[in-house]
Amino acid sequence: MRILVVDDDALAAEMTVAVLEDGGCDVVAVEDGQRALALLERDSAFDAVVSDMNMPGMSGLDLFRTLRGEKGGIPFILLSGDDPLSLRQQEPRLTACIAKDMDLETSLMTAVADALLPSAD
Repeated sequence: MRILVVDDDALAAEMTVAVLEDGGCDVVAVEDGQRALALLERDSAFDAVVSDMNMPGMSGLDLFRTLRGEKGGIPFILLSGDDPLSLRQQEPRLTACIAKDMDLETSLMTAVADALLPSAD
């Protein structure tokens, strides 16, 4: 699985990348929404986007909404220090919205698996 991570905080991005790589993902990280859009225009071979919510210039929700208009249904997982439930209510089309907390390692990999792996039904 190839994942694009978008986060303006280098330490948070490094942690997210480490969690995903430990889970077997191929990860590319960029610092902001504009770079993410430019990269996705040149290289659309990503299976999902994992983005921070609060970034200068373009929030994670802004990036999600732009991608929904351009890239259709690429799975999009929003990470936030804010209340994930409230953000999910603002934008129910998100694949997942999870808290940046002590459970991130587990919750992120669960969200990626739910988004990308076929269900066992």
